[in-house]
Parts: sequence; C-alpha cells; structure tokens
Amino acid sequence: MSLSNTKRITSRSAKETQALGKRIGRLLIEGDVLLLNGTLGAGKTALAQGIGMGLGVETQVNSPTFVLMARHPGEVPLYHADLYRLTEVDEVEDLDLVSQSEDGVLVIEWPERGLELMPEYSVTIQLDSSTDESTREISITGSGDIFERIVAGLE
Repeated sequence: MSLSNTKRITSRSAKETQALGKRIGRLLIEGDVLLLNGTLGAGKTALAQGIGMGLGVETQVNSPTFVLMARHPGEVPLYHADLYRLTEVDEVEDLDLVSQSEDGVLVIEWPERGLELMPEYSVTIQLDSSTDESTREISITGSGDIFERIVAGLE
C-alpha cells in the first residue's frame, strides 16, 4: 500500500472518534468492509458506534466480544464483529463473515486474527494512542471505490 492511499486524522477525545465514525458511516454502502486495528482501549468500539449512527442503526453498538458478531438493523445494517477471542484462522473462516453480511456494512475489530481471509477491497482503520491519554492518531488505508469514497467524504 502506498502512502498516497492513507488518510491521517487526529482525534482528541472519544466523542471526536465517535463523530468521525458517524461521518464515515454516512459514506458507506452495502458490501463495504472496514477493519479496525488498535490496542485495547484505542477507540475501536467508539468508532464502530459512530459508524452505526451514520448508518442509522436502531440499536446500541457495543463490543460484541462474547457473541463474535452482532447485527444491528438500520437504513443499512451494521454487522459488527470482534475477533479478539479467536486464536486460529480456521475459527475466523468458519464464521464466514463477508457472506453473512452482504446486505450491510461489516466492521471487524481485531481483524489480524484472520487477515488473510479479509477481502482485498476492505479499508483498514488503525487507531493509535498518543502520549496524551485521550488523543488518537487514526490512519485510514485502502484502495478502490470504498477508500476513495471515504477520503472524498472526509475532505
């Protein structure tokens, strides 16, 4: 991936991260896949909550750690997966996340558990903590239509 395919944003609070997610959510369409990377507490769930708001979901978006994937109905359904507890690629493959979520947007936390199974057209959003506890450096990386749509919509 070249540097030209990365958009960098600084968020200074969980509320700003959620607002960014809402802006991104408004740009997404059925079949889009977002991969959220970051350490525990980096803001992945806050971003996913905002994405849900932007998609018009009707339910509270929380981390689905214990159910692996939650479906949130809305104008465009949100499929929110959390692969943290999985240890084998086969476990991720068995979930068949992409085909289960074809009628909506798929957001995956901890995608590195099965990175080789993720579609090429997915966009990766990396959330990194800064020296200031509430600040996050967010990098959006990808290519193709979904990446271009997100970057253009955030300009």
